This record gives sequence, structure tokens and C-alpha cells, in this order.
Amino acid sequence: MTNNAEDMVTLTSAEQDPGGSSLPVTTPPDAEDFVITNDSARGIYEAAIGGRTAAGLVYSKVGSRVILSATSVFPEFRGKGVASRLIGGVLHELRRQGKTAAVTCPFATAFVNAHPEYADVLDPAFPRSHSAEQRGH
Repeated sequence: MTNNAEDMVTLTSAEQDPGGSSLPVTTPPDAEDFVITNDSARGIYEAAIGGRTAAGLVYSKVGSRVILSATSVFPEFRGKGVASRLIGGVLHELRRQGKTAAVTCPFATAFVNAHPEYADVLDPAFPRSHSAEQRGH
């Protein structure tokens, strides 16, 4: 990671990222360079903008299921929808690979609740452990 992971802000709900989980997950052609990489050795998907690490999504694997555990964004990239773009990109890639996701990260849960088009990627046995409705959001 280019930045220090200790400086990252962990998102626990959609309200913490004014960019919000309701933003489209596609990147307009004229948007900044947004790249998602998979650091499988560390169990983290990283989002980089303009070559700088902007966010991370911690995960673990159980068979073909990927458990999305925590989303973090560096402060200078907050409020720009980076976390939403990262989660959407990861779910899209998991779908492409024929894998399923279980969601334990509250922010990722808010994202999938707001984007039913990713329901097919969610593991039917463990679709999401946290629900925005259960938490009173």
C-alpha cells in the first residue's frame, strides 16, 4: 500500500461516506484512473486512484465463497464514492469468476441492500450478516 494503513478510516455504515452506496458503480470514461487489485496474500482488495491507494476491502475465502469483512478509505478519498465503486467492482468480479460473497462489513451490507442487482452474487446461505434495517439505519 502506498499510504499507511493506520491512516485509513473504516466505514461502518453508508452514512459515513457521503459519496454513498447509492452512487452508480460504473466509472464515467472521463473519471480519474480507478484500479482495483487483489492482494490475495493479505486478503485485501485495494482501490487505487491515479496510482495512489485510496481504499481497501478486507476479505477471507471459504471454498468459492468470499467473505467481505471490512471496508476502509483513506481520509483524502472519503466522500467521493470510492468505497461504493470498490465494493461494486469486487462483486462484479466475483460474479464473473462464478464465486459468491457473504457480507459481514456494515458498509458493504448497506451497499448490497441499495443495489439489488448484486443479489445473485450473495451466498444464499450467508448473504449478509449485518443488515441496515437491523441496525436501525
